[in-house]
Amino acid sequence: MKQEPLLQVKGLCVDFSTRKGNVRVLNHLDLHLLPGEALGIVGESGCGKSMTALSIMRLVPVPPGNISNGQILLKDTDLLQLKEDQMQDIRGNEISMIFQEPMTSLNPVFTVGSQVAENIRRHQSATAAQAKEKTIQMLEAVGIPAPELRINQYPHEMSGGMRQRVMIAMALSCQPSVLIADEPTTALDVTIQAQIFDLLKQIQQEMKTSVILITHDMSVIAEFADRVIVMYAGRKVEEGLVRDIIDNPRHPYTQGLISCVPILHKDTGTERKELNEIPGIVPDLRKLGTGCSFAPRCDYVKDHCHEKMPPEVTLGEHHTAFCWHVEEVV
Repeated sequence: MKQEPLLQVKGLCVDFSTRKGNVRVLNHLDLHLLPGEALGIVGESGCGKSMTALSIMRLVPVPPGNISNGQILLKDTDLLQLKEDQMQDIRGNEISMIFQEPMTSLNPVFTVGSQVAENIRRHQSATAAQAKEKTIQMLEAVGIPAPELRINQYPHEMSGGMRQRVMIAMALSCQPSVLIADEPTTALDVTIQAQIFDLLKQIQQEMKTSVILITHDMSVIAEFADRVIVMYAGRKVEEGLVRDIIDNPRHPYTQGLISCVPILHKDTGTERKELNEIPGIVPDLRKLGTGCSFAPRCDYVKDHCHEKMPPEVTLGEHHTAFCWHVEEVV
């Protein structure tokens, strides 16, 4: 039986006003998230990943930002049609987000316990005692030792890894149906990164939470996600099951991202192939032409690539790519 999406984004366009004119940072983006699924969104900095997350959370700053087109459907509710007080009931309750940098996301003048408890009291009508008990349970669930003592600490008294665990506890405190993790291990060392991703995977499986993981790291996507969307210059360029994308990338940009990742061979240990780079830089969104935005950096480019937007090509049941040359990309 086919599952109905829990979350759908349809034709989403986000514009920003600048001194030099209007800039479209998301361009007719479509995506869906199934119940219990882990969806990865990957791409270089500036491709629109974080803006996608902020749009879903209705946190795009207005002005200068503006969601100019599209729908964001949580089940049957279009979040873009809700008033702000209605959205506040959903934000942190049905949809939660873990931000990139916990030191700037946590309020430095309040204890971590009071900040987690505030979210619980706001959405679950809990008493102070009930919220405190639930806060201790959540801190324990995310692997923070001695949570009864830690609830009285301030963010600066914790390590980066511990602060990120607090952010996860806060995001999960009301058992949301959708959790968005935006580069959740930025500025953490490699060991702590692995612990955080293991924790997210464990919680996702135990709580059956649907997760959107935003990252630039294809190796993380390969380990964590069920399905992946590759973004470039505000658009989706490829989508598919993780195995399809990793083993058979059909967009030149996806191919380039994967070629930047070292390969681990289980039989012989780590074997680094020659790592390639994608030539050029992400384009200025104010100067995009009428054709494929990746054309200036693409090895397969032809004249028509600069002139016409590539079509969506179906490559399998769950695999699509927006490219004129999918048959050549092997």
